[in-house]
Amino acid sequence: MTFADLNLSKFQLSALADLGLEHPTPIQERAFPVVMSGRDVVGIAQTGTGKTLAYLLPLLRKWTFQKHPFPQTLIIVPTRELVVQVVEEIDKLTAYQNVVTVGVYGGVNLKVHAAAVEQGCDFVVGTPGRLYDLTVTGSLKFRALRHLVIDEVDELLELGFLPQLTKILELMPERRQNLLFSATMVPEVEAIIDATFNFPETVEAAPTGTPLDNIAQFGYRVPNFNTKVNLLLHLLTDADTYHRVLVFTPGKRFADLLADQLEEAFPGQVGVIHGNKSQNYRFNSLERFQSGEHRMLIATDLVSRGLDLSDVSHVINLDTPEQPENYIHRIGRTGRADKQGTAVTFTTEAELADLEAIEALMDRKLEVLPLPEAVTVSEELIPEEMPQSQQPIVETKIQVSNQGAFHEKKETNKKRPMTRQELQEYRRRKKARGRKSKKRK
Repeated sequence: MTFADLNLSKFQLSALADLGLEHPTPIQERAFPVVMSGRDVVGIAQTGTGKTLAYLLPLLRKWTFQKHPFPQTLIIVPTRELVVQVVEEIDKLTAYQNVVTVGVYGGVNLKVHAAAVEQGCDFVVGTPGRLYDLTVTGSLKFRALRHLVIDEVDELLELGFLPQLTKILELMPERRQNLLFSATMVPEVEAIIDATFNFPETVEAAPTGTPLDNIAQFGYRVPNFNTKVNLLLHLLTDADTYHRVLVFTPGKRFADLLADQLEEAFPGQVGVIHGNKSQNYRFNSLERFQSGEHRMLIATDLVSRGLDLSDVSHVINLDTPEQPENYIHRIGRTGRADKQGTAVTFTTEAELADLEAIEALMDRKLEVLPLPEAVTVSEELIPEEMPQSQQPIVETKIQVSNQGAFHEKKETNKKRPMTRQELQEYRRRKKARGRKSKKRK
């Protein structure tokens, strides 16, 4: 099937031709007629299979010019990077149409986004927090909304956006079409579907957790983190093979540590992206990686969802993810658009249970490769790998003296018997105070 076989407008077909796209992916082919029918849709497909175009193509086909300034379609995504990507995709697909799209996300002055929305738009793409802020200020109104898209909803929930998402849903008109697209389906997502969607039709291009067939998956058994770094440095010396590499780390601190070591070995070839980096820094890192200026991009799971990173030759997992679904999302950054890709995962003995859970989800074993002889096996452990002390905790009791406070009292505060002269003076003063009290009465 080609895009010409779908009920697309000539403007859309021209835009697709300019992009060099001719054949729809399975999820795009299956979702198009269902979305066009007006039914609510739950789309389940592996990452990298074109879910974004699966909902954009039919929604743009259903778009009609309106004189009012209110949006027809709202698309909710988890990250600012994904907002930018979806807006860019809409702009490419509407090169021959007058569709106005606004992207909104945190980290930008609210007044800037408010002004953009109030000027009028057809599509609004945003993160839940910023979208809710715009509804509270009255800048974003849903009176003309016809379509709602929730993309990567499981990641939205993982990032803690459920309260904002719930409030946004409460403000929407009841009569609308709901679309949800994700690579995985978890109970929390099913709860949102049950509460929000009206008899949705599930469109599934592949079972949840099934890896792409064009991704070769390998694994290494390594004893500790420092040996993982040594192995990574060894692999990356082969620049011809590892020519565009996305390296996932278990957290922000590890990402920064690894970036420093790789930059020393491969100066000017390394980028890093995680939640503590500023918005401009993250955008610049992605742009340099996409342009080929950086051969390596070190990231946390922030970029494992939704982002379309083109021509990634290898995904290397420095850690084995605790959540099996995260592994699927990570490796989906390679092997996109029917191209071949490779995923390599480093696993310690402590992570073997996580690897088994991943293999159970995929119903597939990773091919284990022997550790190259040139790789130095480090015996030095990082603090996170140190065994906890087995010494018993000794309770320290404070000895309280029967003689009162621990410090020596001042001489003036020490009690001693009064002399006869002091006693007479005390009685005289007390008697004088009594006379004064009677006079006041």
